[in-house]
Amino acid sequence: MSDMNQTVSSAEVDAVMKKYDRESNTRIWTGRPGLVIKCVMVGFSLFCIYVTLFATFLEEIRLTSFMALIIMMGFLVYPAKRGEQRENHMPWYDLIFTILGTGSYLYFTFNAKSIVLQGTHFTVLQILVGIVAVAALIEVTRRCVGIPILLVAGFFILYAAFYGLTNPDFFGRVRYLIRNLFYTKEGIFATPVNVASKYIVIFIIFGAFLERTGISGFFIDLANSIAGRFSGGPAKVAVISSALCGMVSGSSVGNTVTTGSVTIPMMKKTGYRPEFAGAVEAASSTGGQIMPPIMGAAAFLMADFVGIPYSDIISRAIIPAFLYFAGIFITVHLEAKRLGLKGEEPENLPRAKELFKKIYLLLPLVMLVYWVSANVMTMQKAAAICILLSILVSLFHKDNRITPGKIVDALMAGGQSSITVGAACGVAGIISGIITMTGLANELVNGIVGLAGNRLIIALLLTMLVCIVLGMGVPTTANYAIMAATTAPILIRMGVPTLAAHFFVFYFGIVADITPPVALAAYAGSAIARSNPMKTAFNASRLAIAIFIVPYVFCYNPALLLINTTVPTIIQITVTSLIGIFGVASAFEGYLLAKINPVVRVLFALGGLMLIDPRALTDIIGIVVIAVCVLIQYLASRSSKGGAAMAGV
Repeated sequence: MSDMNQTVSSAEVDAVMKKYDRESNTRIWTGRPGLVIKCVMVGFSLFCIYVTLFATFLEEIRLTSFMALIIMMGFLVYPAKRGEQRENHMPWYDLIFTILGTGSYLYFTFNAKSIVLQGTHFTVLQILVGIVAVAALIEVTRRCVGIPILLVAGFFILYAAFYGLTNPDFFGRVRYLIRNLFYTKEGIFATPVNVASKYIVIFIIFGAFLERTGISGFFIDLANSIAGRFSGGPAKVAVISSALCGMVSGSSVGNTVTTGSVTIPMMKKTGYRPEFAGAVEAASSTGGQIMPPIMGAAAFLMADFVGIPYSDIISRAIIPAFLYFAGIFITVHLEAKRLGLKGEEPENLPRAKELFKKIYLLLPLVMLVYWVSANVMTMQKAAAICILLSILVSLFHKDNRITPGKIVDALMAGGQSSITVGAACGVAGIISGIITMTGLANELVNGIVGLAGNRLIIALLLTMLVCIVLGMGVPTTANYAIMAATTAPILIRMGVPTLAAHFFVFYFGIVADITPPVALAAYAGSAIARSNPMKTAFNASRLAIAIFIVPYVFCYNPALLLINTTVPTIIQITVTSLIGIFGVASAFEGYLLAKINPVVRVLFALGGLMLIDPRALTDIIGIVVIAVCVLIQYLASRSSKGGAAMAGV
């Protein structure tokens, strides 16, 4: 390994990924078996591109064939337990699982027309096929996603089988349950899988091609040129680069490890504490999931759930995303000032002239946003053309040129990354399907609404806690799908606009990646930083304080999401929110122009929280309180400088 202060070895990165990212725990295939597996995943990617662009056959055929390939690849790629190191080895029971699991979905594919027309009567064989299909999906999800999402799904399945359904006969309940989960679009093949197969997978493939153009390195260099020279520059570089890279990667853990292998050692070298360095990367990488225009692919699901265009989703996400990263940036800056940290020397930073020569790398992203926002073409067609554009722009730089070999690698990487998304979306469909068929969603909504009474703040707090618990260890897209089905209706019932409710649950589902006890992104950052995992997680939560404030702001004042508002109102709510975040960040950091005493810290926090309420009175009080606190800090800093000068005399 090279100098640890400057970089992290690829072996260490792989080890961290395998520990905290289940997607990285794959079988080892080499030689001809490896070639076969590669061909399967490349074929899957090509099949998805073809289907999204050209296929006109029955939707049930598209959905079931998609899941059949997901199940097959899942068993071929992921072993039953971690640490499987034998090359070209697949146990006999996995072969059986693969054949039965894939076969159950293909049975539906080849009999789709007759199954759709046969009504509600299903034979024992068909019910057994459905049971195998559900079991295979659960097992693949366990291998590539993890246990947390299955605990949630398991609870709902048991609830439906033993209590939630009205049929008095147990076998009758099981038959009804399997029929709805597998043979209708109210279960596995509900909205999450539909959107995954139609939109998300092709964007995953696009992301794989984009990565091979060298755009991640460009983002890091761009961030260095913007912020590297300022106080605590490397941490600010981490914030900017992780925001840019995270929106494309779609994985909080994956982005934490890949960009963190560069930025975390830089931060430690500058003088940041290891747990703070790991936390900055984790909080910024997690925030990449809310960063438009990609938003970790959840934006496509939200557009389908809410029923508004994708272009509207990404435009409304801009101000909340800005406030989130502004909060991290403020805390990073205050920490640098408290520690007296300097930035990088200008001669060590990338030159703007050299970066400008690579600006063409942004062309695929720019054209994607333009084509979709201007309704020039559909999302999937825009993504497909942008794949070709990414190949084209790569030709201008020999080191990152996408050769035929890299095209195959990108298609393979896209196929492998789709396994987790497809499996998780399938389980999310099971959860939402059971909630719908048992009426549990209505009971949950009634329970929390009844507990909250007419107090919106209570409903928001309870919903936030539910989202954080349900979101632990769940990938972004499946995470949002679960929240949209279970918790968003609570806020809608309380009078929160539909879009604001969906953004609220989306944000708090994602924040589970940095919130103890299952803070996978923070733990991955701590592994790179070699710091205490729990301290890193708490630091990440503190850094991401904006994500605990902004959702409350847009629920009370939807103008932050550009809902029923005017330009002056947007400016006013953005400025007051930014001041509020500044106040809370200063309180949490304990430093502004000088060390903040406990009483002033409390006042900073209260002033910031007052700005959550959109009323003019609370805004004025909050701004006055924060202004007084800043004045106190200014006088304290002048006093400390005067004392230091006298001591020098």
